[in-house]
Amino acid sequence: MEYSNDDHCRYMRRCFQLAALGRGHVSPNPMVGAVIVHNGKIIGEGYHRRYGEAHAEVNAIRSVKNIELLAESTIYVSLEPCSHYGKTPPCSRLIIEKKIPRVVVGCLDPFPEVAGRGIRMLREAGVEVVTGVLEQDSINLNRHFMTMQVFHRPYILLKWAQSADGFIDKIRTGKEQPARISDAVTSALVHQLRAEYDAILIGSRTALSDNPSLTVRHWEGKNPQRLVIDRKLELPEDLRLFTDGYPTLVFTERLRQSENEVEYVTLDFSKSIIPELLQTLYARRIGSLIVEGGAVLLQSFIDAGYWDEIRIETAPVELNNGIPAPVIPFVSEHIERHGEHCISVVRRR
Repeated sequence: MEYSNDDHCRYMRRCFQLAALGRGHVSPNPMVGAVIVHNGKIIGEGYHRRYGEAHAEVNAIRSVKNIELLAESTIYVSLEPCSHYGKTPPCSRLIIEKKIPRVVVGCLDPFPEVAGRGIRMLREAGVEVVTGVLEQDSINLNRHFMTMQVFHRPYILLKWAQSADGFIDKIRTGKEQPARISDAVTSALVHQLRAEYDAILIGSRTALSDNPSLTVRHWEGKNPQRLVIDRKLELPEDLRLFTDGYPTLVFTERLRQSENEVEYVTLDFSKSIIPELLQTLYARRIGSLIVEGGAVLLQSFIDAGYWDEIRIETAPVELNNGIPAPVIPFVSEHIERHGEHCISVVRRR
């Protein structure tokens, strides 16, 4: 049965829906969804559920009740089927073994061990392959993974909440509490975001003044790897980052042996530490990073050009005075909305 471009788009969108179910569970792998169609009817679906487990194509094929129909079916996959042996066997080979005659792909996989090889393997085996269906949507779905493969660094999200008049906090003295800008709903969304990212970074000022946990509490999901910059190791050891039993990575210029759940990484602070910090995260296969520090840290990432997305929550309150929000330069970008008071500025590449 021949399928129109509208058919291809409809089934590919279903792949995207399925793929998104793996968000927060599959990193550093990409989110992938697969749909198997026979005579205009979906007979199998699957997605990559968790890192190290079966890929989307495997789960979709396993879900088909009558495997004889596979020889007359089309499989839709949001990302190019893999062609190498990793934690699982190559999906391209499985498709060939199951004699599925047609594969429709959203976008190619930039991972060096795939990068078009899966498509080539399929075509050399006589499988018809259609590529580029909703390609940009497929790429956007896996922004984190694509950034990791292309730029060899994590996807970087800068995030802050600000008042309607452009301040992220009041001027505080002593142990005064920060200005309350977020509400219960937006706080929950912050924790959802943490569950979807690999790591979260703050500076020593934020660690000292806010004593944050940086864990996921108002949402279900895994905690991000906590990162804090403490150049001279001056942060007190009774902070939550060091005492609550969860892992913390400390970036410093001083040598110190790691202990318990706290690991120390030495950087060269005589120059900007951002490139070296990002290289360290890339080597650890950390594919996505939230920078949630104060204005100085956030602005340093902006000024250095190291950001992919900036998420700003603007509350309907005014502080009249305080710490100004970071300044965003004019760039080629598009805007995404997250509820009434929150937007993301997404950098175009």
